Amino acid sequence: MTRNRLCAAIAVALLYAAAASAQEAAPAAAPDLKKAQQTATTVCAACHGADGNSSVPANPNLAAQGADYITLQLEHFKAGLRENAIMQAMAAPLSGADMTSLGVYFSKQTLKGAAATNIDLVKAGQHLWRGGNQETGVPACAACHSPDGAGVPKNYPRLGGQHAAYVLTQLKAFKAGTRGNDKAGKDVNGHVMFTIASRMTDAEMQAVAQYAAGLR
Repeated sequence: MTRNRLCAAIAVALLYAAAASAQEAAPAAAPDLKKAQQTATTVCAACHGADGNSSVPANPNLAAQGADYITLQLEHFKAGLRENAIMQAMAAPLSGADMTSLGVYFSKQTLKGAAATNIDLVKAGQHLWRGGNQETGVPACAACHSPDGAGVPKNYPRLGGQHAAYVLTQLKAFKAGTRGNDKAGKDVNGHVMFTIASRMTDAEMQAVAQYAAGLR
């Protein structure tokens, strides 16, 4: 390679590197909260409430849920990793930007929160939440969902103040393998819950769901 060709090749490489660096440095587009609010009011409200506080225990509260977690779940519904005919239909027309904006919108809403409806189960739920069940290998719920139920926004959801009926349904789905057991292994954190729930009894799942509902 002649000196001129070498210099030209280096110049091209530097241009590509600069372009790539600029692309990486480009800030992500700001979430469109106005559009998200419109979607929440006209589409999501029927099941989750316009402000993310569901009046139907079978449907989850989305208010104050982690933005990244909501976005991830919408992506999973759209991709078919989570099976739910209604939510898959709702997520199908959403763009990546739409899903991100909805996540941010609901995360900024104030959670009114549910409450335990079976006080007898709360004490057992508290024990599992804080200490798990060492005999069966069930870890403490607080390890991933935090002591106050706030969760880890990007990976594990807020369960504090969530409807007990919804939490119980999801635990049963994990145990049955209808959630978090995708063969491709793309739902990494869902698979963690699939493993954990498989070791839980129905009574333990009910107790945890009741305890989580009262957490703030």
